[in-house]
Formats: sequence, structure tokens, C-alpha cells
Amino acid sequence: MKLKTIKSEGLAHNSYYLSDENEAVVIDPRRDCEVYTQLSREECVKIKYILETHRNEDYVVGSMELKNMTEAEIAHSKALPFKYGEHNLADGDALNVGRIKIKALHTPGHTNESLSYLVYPPDSAEAMMVFTGDALFAGSVGRTDLYGKTAQRAQAEKIYISLHEKLLPLGDHLLVYPAHGAGSVCGHSISGQEPTTIGYEKKTNPYLQLGKEEFTQKVLNEELVVPRYFKKMEELNLNGPPLLSELSYPKPLSLPAFEEEIQEPIVMVVDTRLPYAFAGSHIPDSLSLWLGGTSVYPGWLLDTNQYTVFVHERPSDIDIVAPRLRRLGFDNMCGYLCGGMNQWQEAGKPIRSAGTMSVIDLKSKLEKREVLLLDVREPSEWKDEGYIEGAELIFFADLPSKAHLLPRDKPIAVTCSVGNRTSIAVSILERAGFKNVSNVLGGMTAWTKLGYPTTKQ
Repeated sequence: MKLKTIKSEGLAHNSYYLSDENEAVVIDPRRDCEVYTQLSREECVKIKYILETHRNEDYVVGSMELKNMTEAEIAHSKALPFKYGEHNLADGDALNVGRIKIKALHTPGHTNESLSYLVYPPDSAEAMMVFTGDALFAGSVGRTDLYGKTAQRAQAEKIYISLHEKLLPLGDHLLVYPAHGAGSVCGHSISGQEPTTIGYEKKTNPYLQLGKEEFTQKVLNEELVVPRYFKKMEELNLNGPPLLSELSYPKPLSLPAFEEEIQEPIVMVVDTRLPYAFAGSHIPDSLSLWLGGTSVYPGWLLDTNQYTVFVHERPSDIDIVAPRLRRLGFDNMCGYLCGGMNQWQEAGKPIRSAGTMSVIDLKSKLEKREVLLLDVREPSEWKDEGYIEGAELIFFADLPSKAHLLPRDKPIAVTCSVGNRTSIAVSILERAGFKNVSNVLGGMTAWTKLGYPTTKQ
């Protein structure tokens, strides 16, 4: 029996490839599936089943893609009317892969159809591991607010029962493999512990130390961001997304072809260079979205129907960006400027630049009341880590709809943790017509390292 974890960076998504003898199963595959077929070829085994723990909301599930490549059968919960798949599982249903038995456990709460999968090794009546989906994470549990705040208490009570009556009694020895790791938006403060066990979580997971009412209040009080693309992911993962073979790959564009594309009002220029490069010069009205942020932030900022063209640091960056955006359902990627920003500048095309400042400069300007400070981190960061007194607090993904709340007659300094999300915010404000906006490079990390004061309220 062999197990391989496949991580999708940024999303902090874990999928799993489990094989025994000449058969394999994949749990919660991502949309770009070559990694699983490569593993099966290396082992000379057949992928027999594809298991989904729930209708995922933070990425496009790759089940149909992988089925198209392997003819494996898809299994998921019968509690939701999926439009695809061969097996609709109920609590206690079992499948066999090689000599392994896999049993479905209904563990609702994160979503009502959520399943966990118990794995029994060959010739054993005792389970060895469990794939918990978004029910139980290392150090945390699945978020319970996806059906709205009015339904959250009921969902919190459901997941509490799933944890204490279904998962925790399975035995302290059981290895736990969740669908997400640290950094995922599907839970609050997920730990980086990998792998973990039921016993370890019983001792260390703060959610599992609480009674039912305390647990419910804790999750109700959490402030978790609901990215705008979640609804589209739920739709695609219920009905089945288009196959990648039906989509065109983003094309390399000459300067004239690139200019022709951006004349279309439905096309947005996305600049994936680092923030200081964007600040130095960029195409007017482009969106700054540094390469590391392309794995998740497009879904917080853009409509999934948005048409995009890219300015990269290097042409090969498209091979990083394209799979990441497709995992989020962004299929309308037209192409990228072959020669990058250098070609644009050397042709004498119009450019803009953005201001930058250090935290030392920021402190001085705040003391002299020369600048308005805008903090664009997540609400949980303001609450847990504090913020600079007097700062305007607007989450960067809310800026397109809230920029009008900011004054246009005063310089604005924008901060986040280090300056990456700030670059996104600066570009959003520029697109909204603001003229005097600066990125505080180093952000709150540099501010606190210098011992400057913060407040929590």
C-alpha cells in the first residue's frame, strides 16, 4: 500500500493518491490531473476510483478531468444531486481498491453532504487512516458559514456531532489526512502539522477541547472571508466543469496583438511581476497580482468570466499562472505579452508608476498628519495581530466596491503584511482614479520589527 500527497500551493489544497497491488484511488483531485496519471504509469497500476469528500467551494475539482483520462469511476455523497459520477455513497458504504477497503462516513457540518473515508489495510479489521476532507484539519475544523450566518449555528452543531460521534471515537492511532493545510480559507488557523492523528488532535486541537455550546460560540465569532468565486466553484462542482481539452491555452502575443486585445473593454491586463517592479513602471489600469498570489487571489478579485491578458517577468511564468487560474475556474485567459514590460517600454508606450515608502517614512508622515493610512489585510489579521491606530481598515478584495469611501484630496499610504496585497490595492485604487497612492514596502512585518506601536480593539 502506497500513499502520495499532492499539494496545490496557495490554495493549501491536499489531494491524495493511494494504491495497492494493481489498483489506485485518488481523493479530491485538482483540475490539472497529469500528476496522478504520471504516478499510475510509474507504478503500472490502474486508477479505479476517484473519491470526493464534498462539493468543494475553493477550487475546481478534477474528477471529470481525471475520469476522461483514465476511465476511473467517480464516487461522492448521495446527499447532493451531483450531475456526474457513478457512485452516490451513503454512510457505511464501502469500495475496494486492490486489497484495501475504503468505507464512507457521513460527516456533515462544513457542508451537508460531506464524507470522510476510512481506509482498512489488507487483512485488517482495524482502520489505519482517514481522509477527513474539510471536517477535521490539523489544529482546526472546517468552516461552517458557507450556507450563511443564519444557518451557521445548525452547521456548527452538525460538525460538532460529526467530530465527537463519528471521527474521534475511531481511535487515537488513526492517521488523519485532511483536504487542506495551513493557509487555506476553509478553516481558521489550520496548523502545519503533517501528518496528524486522532490522538494528537484530541490533545492539541483547540476546537476539540470545547463542549458543544463553547464550540458553537467559537466558530460563530470567527471572521472568515468568503471569496466571491466560491459560488461559481459550487456550481461547477455540482454540474461538472468543462474539460481542459476543450479550452485554448493562453497564447504568446506580439506587441501589436497585445495592444489589439487590450482595446476590448472586457479584457483586463494582469501584471504578475513583484510589487517593486510594478511600482517602478506598469501599463496604465493594469491589475497588480504578483506571481505568488495567482494561486488564490484572482478568485477574490475577479469575476470568473473575466477575460485576461498577462504581463510576466518571464514568458515561462504563463506555465505557472495558467494551471493556477484554471483551478479557480478562470478559463478566459487570452494570452501574454511575449517581450514583457521591457518590450512595452522600449516601444515608447504609455506607462505609470506607483509611490513606495518605508515604514520609517510612514511613521514620520503619520506623526505630521501628511498621509492617510489604509490597511488592506483580512479582518482576522486586524483582530489577532493589531493595526496602526487611526488606519482605515478595508480588506483589499472589498476595495473595488469601497474605494469611494476614501478621500481623494489626501495622499494615501497602503499597508498589508509585507507589501504584496498592498500592490493589488494600489492598482485597484489607480484604476478607480486615485492619483497619490503609495505602497508601504515591508508592511506591518517591518512596522512591528521596529517596535512601532499597534492597537487592538
